[in-house]
Amino acid sequence: MSEQIRFNLTENDLPKRWYNINADMPVPPNPVLHPGTLEPVTPDFLSVLFPMELILQEVSSDRYIDIPEEVRDVYRLYRPTPLLRAVRLEKALETPAHIYYKYEGASPVGSHKPNTAIPQAFYNKAAGTQALTTETGAGQWGSALAFAASLFDIPVEVYMVKVSYQQKPYRRILMETYGAKVFASPTEHTQYGQSVLAADKDNPGSLGIAISEAVEAAAASGGAKKYSLGSVLGHVLMHQTVIGEEALMQMDLAGEYPDVVIGCVGGGSNFAGIAFPFLRQNLKDGQRTRLLAVEPQAAPSLTQGVYAFDYGDTAKMAPIVKMHTLGHSFIPAPIHAGGLRYHGMAPLLSALCDSGHVEAVAVPQVSTFEAAHQFARHEGILPAPESAHAVRAAIDQALDAKQKGEKRTILFNLSGHGHFDLAAYEAFLAGQLTDYQYPEDKVKAAQAELPEVALAA
Repeated sequence: MSEQIRFNLTENDLPKRWYNINADMPVPPNPVLHPGTLEPVTPDFLSVLFPMELILQEVSSDRYIDIPEEVRDVYRLYRPTPLLRAVRLEKALETPAHIYYKYEGASPVGSHKPNTAIPQAFYNKAAGTQALTTETGAGQWGSALAFAASLFDIPVEVYMVKVSYQQKPYRRILMETYGAKVFASPTEHTQYGQSVLAADKDNPGSLGIAISEAVEAAAASGGAKKYSLGSVLGHVLMHQTVIGEEALMQMDLAGEYPDVVIGCVGGGSNFAGIAFPFLRQNLKDGQRTRLLAVEPQAAPSLTQGVYAFDYGDTAKMAPIVKMHTLGHSFIPAPIHAGGLRYHGMAPLLSALCDSGHVEAVAVPQVSTFEAAHQFARHEGILPAPESAHAVRAAIDQALDAKQKGEKRTILFNLSGHGHFDLAAYEAFLAGQLTDYQYPEDKVKAAQAELPEVALAA
């Protein structure tokens, strides 16, 4: 008798509430600071960028926030997403471990990003926002926001990191299909983009630069436009917890409970989405699940960065937060996992990593693609380069269980498919991918520019 590999929920199981980790944080929160005054930000400052409902969610201490029915109606296009057991991969690895993955690539745009794009578009529409600006790395977030905004009839401007704009033209086309305007960042459309190009006309761009351009475009609009962020902030991480809430129910259907939960991290949203509900179970119910965040060696903010106050963007226009950072001026190497090329990390996740509630590991590019290739050959799904980092760590965990001769239940978030990343896989199959070593000198130079915040002491 073959083993069950799919554990499906019905529409009736779709979560009705997001989980807000603020209610259970084991460490006190750090203030969010104004980039100019270095004083705690006010709602008036944040309201230039965000609608009030999202600001209230950012600071809420309620354990659960109700999901509006209008948002749940759109979620039903793809949620609940599947949970699968990777039996064929297990057999290939000859491991006693059981490997499960939550497949967020089942969404219309092929990633987990609509989980927050849909409510952000909904709340902005309700607040009368006339247009949205945002940044995107690999294009998954830009695609998700373009999709969500089209459903609520809101125009979108996307500042796409130039190296990803060049590497992933089909994600740009997808965004344009949904009606978005897409610019290769740094651009000539903003004052900050012009200054970057004046200093280096061949600048490959970074998420920090793209954030700066999107923030400037919103702030200079006189209130007509708002800024939308796909990771890092607390309300974004909270919207993603539909992933973990569903996974808890599905693991119950499987009759197992994970020993380790894994997700890739760039800003932290998809990892938080699957891990935070399991962290709640650790904190409230005495579970002992390990939570493992996986990042690229080329941008190792959790494993090599400092835990300090820093700007969220390169131009120093976004609020200052305490996070693991490589320095706001650091430009990561042009790896194919464009969505992970960020200098910082979500403040909530940074605090949990610093307190020991979350573990982190950095993996190189080539072995990450080797794991993705192995996964595709046995499970049939081609992971996005970002998701491949979680695949790498899951395989490493399974091999470690094999070496130690122990049963281990592994759950990871396969947060996106790689259908638009075939150029990266072509380079891998041709042996043209390279690993990028940790640029210690460049990181030290960037970290020397951290803001001097008295509260940091």
